[in-house]
Amino acid sequence: MEEPDPDIKRDSENGSSSPDLDALTPPKEAVRGDRTRDDFFDAVLGLDEAATASEVAELAGRGVDAAREYLEWFERLGIVTRVTETPATYRRNQEYLNWRRVQRLQDGYSPDELVTFLENETEREETYSERFDAQSPEAVSITAHASETGRSVQDVWQDVSAWKTTRRRITLLERALTTGRGDAANERTAV
Repeated sequence: MEEPDPDIKRDSENGSSSPDLDALTPPKEAVRGDRTRDDFFDAVLGLDEAATASEVAELAGRGVDAAREYLEWFERLGIVTRVTETPATYRRNQEYLNWRRVQRLQDGYSPDELVTFLENETEREETYSERFDAQSPEAVSITAHASETGRSVQDVWQDVSAWKTTRRRITLLERALTTGRGDAANERTAV
């Protein structure tokens, strides 16, 4: 084995010491980091109403110019839709997100598993309907039900919210079962 070049050898006469390798950032953390695209994607998913590039940039903790670029790209992909031109405002495209969820259900589960999930959610939905003596969660007066049953408003609200979630799951599971893989691609393309 050859000796290292004298220029890169430790200079023991000058008191130089080797670097403290423990003080360096671990490689896993140096590579990981938050990705800009993910920050903007998370910000867009959190939108409840139309927002400007500045508002999205603030939510993402990034710059406005980057927000504009990502929003335009997300618009081309169908993740967001432009609501106004001046100033440009965008909102999350819920239909695109639902399409992606259906795709993931179809990719991750067999039709038999999806049917089992649908049966479970349908039973849960029937339980909520009986508990509230209503056909839909929208028909429930949270405060009136809380008063009639002696439950807290928060508990009733949580149950009504869970009922709404159950209904959304049923819709997605039904779409996953009734939409063929090829048909789903024709409904919504990512580009």
